[in-house]
Amino acid sequence: MKVGVIGLGSMGMGAALNLQQAGHAVMGCDTRPEAWAELQTAGGQGVATPAEIGACDAVIVFVVNAAQAEAVLFGDTGCIGVLAPGAVVLCCTTVAPAAARILGEKIASAGHLFLDAPVSGGAVGARGGQMTVMAAGSPEAFTAAEPVLQAISGKVWQLGDAPGVGSTVKMVNQLLAGVHIATAAEALALGIRAGADPQTLYDVICSSAGSSWMWQNRVPHILAGDDTPLSSVNIFVKDLGIVLDQARALTFPLPMASAAHQLFLAASAAGHGARDDAFVIRVWQALAGIDLPGEPTSEG
Repeated sequence: MKVGVIGLGSMGMGAALNLQQAGHAVMGCDTRPEAWAELQTAGGQGVATPAEIGACDAVIVFVVNAAQAEAVLFGDTGCIGVLAPGAVVLCCTTVAPAAARILGEKIASAGHLFLDAPVSGGAVGARGGQMTVMAAGSPEAFTAAEPVLQAISGKVWQLGDAPGVGSTVKMVNQLLAGVHIATAAEALALGIRAGADPQTLYDVICSSAGSSWMWQNRVPHILAGDDTPLSSVNIFVKDLGIVLDQARALTFPLPMASAAHQLFLAASAAGHGARDDAFVIRVWQALAGIDLPGEPTSEG
């Protein structure tokens, strides 16, 4: 099967490498030559524009937002006009449910199949072929996408025939993920301010009722002083923004998500938007003057 992967970031690269390993012919699209080089080492091919992926049977979109998804499919260098007849498009980008529905309608009008298929699992899950896929689309789309889904995922949730349902479920996941990251950072910052050893605090909470997946996954980034972005602060500025926009449309209050969104916005405004999302903790660092592990102390 010839598969295009548009966006070779931490998630897209993992998907592309697993597809290549599964025996598919992979065309990876990214603007970074170093991404092409990594894919080519595994036997795939890298291209600079979506239109260059050619007559793929399936294309997976791993870009930042709905505007980028629209552009890589339907823009001046978009791929929709070069795909094989009846190809299936999997939109794995986190977008608003309404955006997924509009995208599905346009793809169907172009004669192709569509899965609203956001994912979870992070870079580790992507590299391991163990992403969770929250997918909605027609039975025909699921059938056409099955070889792709088998290669990239550990669990596929079939959530219905209508695009938008997958994005709704991912929206709820992102509400929880964003709040949990912000709360983990807040708790660690409080412990540091009160004089607890950060590593010991982390170890104790990991075996206690207050632990969470995000505590166990993100706090080690802070302990190592490594703000290399696997998922960035700005991702949660966007994703919690989607959550809050949807809530406003439903006249639904979200005080916890609103507070978390403000914290990610504050971190971004302070210049940390492109850094790892765990480093929303720098908001508390600035407010309380705490020293973070692995970083220069406030005394020198």
